[in-house]
Amino acid sequence: MRTADLFKHKTVFSLEIFPPKPDAPQRVIYDTLEGLTDIHPDFISVTYGAGGGQNGCRTISITSSIISRYHTTAAAHLPCIGLSKEQAAQILDQMQENGIENVLALRGDIPEGKQYSGDFRHADELVSFIRENYNFNILAACYPETHPESSSAAEDLKHLKHKVDCGVDHLITQLFLDNRYFFDFHENALLAGVDVPIEAGIMPVTNKRQIERMVKLCGVELPKKFRRIIDKYEHNKAALRDAGIAYAIDQITELIAEGVNGIHLYTMNDTGIAHRIYDAVHSLILPAMQRNAG
Repeated sequence: MRTADLFKHKTVFSLEIFPPKPDAPQRVIYDTLEGLTDIHPDFISVTYGAGGGQNGCRTISITSSIISRYHTTAAAHLPCIGLSKEQAAQILDQMQENGIENVLALRGDIPEGKQYSGDFRHADELVSFIRENYNFNILAACYPETHPESSSAAEDLKHLKHKVDCGVDHLITQLFLDNRYFFDFHENALLAGVDVPIEAGIMPVTNKRQIERMVKLCGVELPKKFRRIIDKYEHNKAALRDAGIAYAIDQITELIAEGVNGIHLYTMNDTGIAHRIYDAVHSLILPAMQRNAG
């Protein structure tokens, strides 16, 4: 099923997983999937993962297995940095041959100290390439707190509108910890003519190292409420984990109450956290008619 069609029926609840590291056996991911599919997510996205080519092949294999083995809608990530058009076509052909119909088109991170390489400078160019040559449902990323490389929120929104016009069917946000950023971003995106479903990406933050990495890579602002959690529990791993899960549940509860199109949970392959969050919020997930009425 094409992910964009899911939003016609309900508030979507989806999950992200990543392939095992290149030196780990692929079978370990199926233990993760066995622990996630009984949540019955509307779809699961599979990252391209670190390590290049081997993990790219694993992404296709895992995404295909989610569809055929678990009968769940799935999306494969495709970062385009460093790819030629010929390489992108080979990957997309493999996805198509494996029954994958949803692709999350990304630029990807530029390795530190290196220049752009390949035929694609930004994700919008990959979106155009896919739309012109294939019939995939195309997902893409967006940034409630503005892309770190954009000079302003207005410029970032202009680029987002262009990317959607190139052929995006469904957007997923980068993680954020303050819902006000999402609400303002969503309103401004609608005013700018971004007319595709925007799913809120939520990552439960459960350890201090994860927090520091997010701030560095994504430019995520830590709200005062969250800083108090860190200060209080940073030396108690179990308490910080529980507090991070509770914080994510509160975020999701407010987002659903305000009529969000969907929630995309960055699971970090932790089935226990995913279950605790889903168990807390699944009764709030509404059919589309009720969501729109709200």
